[in-house]
Amino acid sequence: MGKIKNIIFDMGGIFLGIDYKKTEQAFIDLGITDFNSFYSQHKASPLFEDLEMGKCTAEEFYEGFCSGTKSQLEAEKIQRAWNAMLGSFSHDTLEWLENIGKKYKIYLYSNTNIIHFEAFQRGFRELTGKKSFDDYFIKAYYSHTLGLRKPYPESYLKILELEGLNAEETLFIDDTPVNIEGAKKAGLQTILLQPPASVLDLDL
Repeated sequence: MGKIKNIIFDMGGIFLGIDYKKTEQAFIDLGITDFNSFYSQHKASPLFEDLEMGKCTAEEFYEGFCSGTKSQLEAEKIQRAWNAMLGSFSHDTLEWLENIGKKYKIYLYSNTNIIHFEAFQRGFRELTGKKSFDDYFIKAYYSHTLGLRKPYPESYLKILELEGLNAEETLFIDDTPVNIEGAKKAGLQTILLQPPASVLDLDL
């Protein structure tokens, strides 16, 4: 690994606990037995991509989901099932993040959406009493506000351009292989970090 000056972190699975099976099961309980054909850790249908790139509102997503699944679920039930995957932040990794920010220029790049965003920021405030998870970073980029998402290489290149970063000096850390491959295509150095490993195991 070459000289690192900047680190771009993923969020889910790195700092925020994520359990995709919980959302899948929650939708199965609502009668949507083929949820994985719409969304998983590794792929997303056009509707979910639109949600994660801010191309549709939460209300439009709920309507589109009902149409796509031929269901008549209430928006609140869809929201609850969709948020079921969200775990919590941990004090240990947040302390580690605060310290690593003293050594490198750090950024966040997460595929997320307005529904999850509001939920995990609320969970962060309840856990820490702090204002926003974003405050750990020079800049936090979320797909639904950036208008681009991982694993597409142009999304990483856009962040490098916006921040004036050299790809060769920038490390990207994610827990999803396809996102790592996209980052490599954009010229970034990468670390695939999957359970049981955590940021606490990194030597940076």
